[in-house]
Amino acid sequence: MCGRFVATRSPQDLVGLFQVTQWDPSDLVAPSWNVAPTDDVWTVLERLDRGTGAVERQLRALRWGLVPSWAKSLGVGAKMINARVETVHEKPAYRRAFAKRRCLLPADGFYEWQALPAGGGATAKPRKQPYFITPEDGQVMALAGLYEFWRDPGVASDDDPAAWRTTCTIITTEATDAAGRIHPRMPLAIAPDHYDEWLDPAHHDNDELLALLTTPAHGDLDARAVNTAVNNVRNNGPHLLDPPLPQD
Repeated sequence: MCGRFVATRSPQDLVGLFQVTQWDPSDLVAPSWNVAPTDDVWTVLERLDRGTGAVERQLRALRWGLVPSWAKSLGVGAKMINARVETVHEKPAYRRAFAKRRCLLPADGFYEWQALPAGGGATAKPRKQPYFITPEDGQVMALAGLYEFWRDPGVASDDDPAAWRTTCTIITTEATDAAGRIHPRMPLAIAPDHYDEWLDPAHHDNDELLALLTTPAHGDLDARAVNTAVNNVRNNGPHLLDPPLPQD
């Protein structure tokens, strides 16, 4: 799975990296070294502009944790932060989004935890060591994702901006390379050559779309142990990427 990741690039940088044509500067997402479920995250997606009829590539702040349109509460999204690539096109919660609403989540890298046996001593307990996993070349990871619209039944008017929430999920696959030595699953990154195909809202062929997800981009990954401060979602900052402390 992917339960935490790092996303520190500015929206101005992301606009250039992903050739975004539409971005509202009033959307704000702070750099984060500890992105957690239900946080707002930057996403890249394509939507039809109703005014011009053109498809625009947008940079938008969405809530991480997909809420299906038929869900009764926003809270279900906390359990839907990941969608398995093996079944994403079939599961009721994701199949419509897979067909029409695909996105990219820019990330510097992601965290996974490796279970370690207990050390010496009668009171020692098993523990989990966090690792930061990132491309060796330092390039941005474009994590494959889906997004969905959810209508809040507690808001009376459709015209009220608060009536609609847009949420997203990250697609995961079997872990390879350095990530596979730590955890059996990892987020799927899309290669730059495939951004256009993945984001195109008019592309509905499941087989062709799944083919874009067969080989994880950034196969050369670096995994390094970091200190356990990242375990607490309240902690944030570049110090989370420091090596483990002696007591870790």
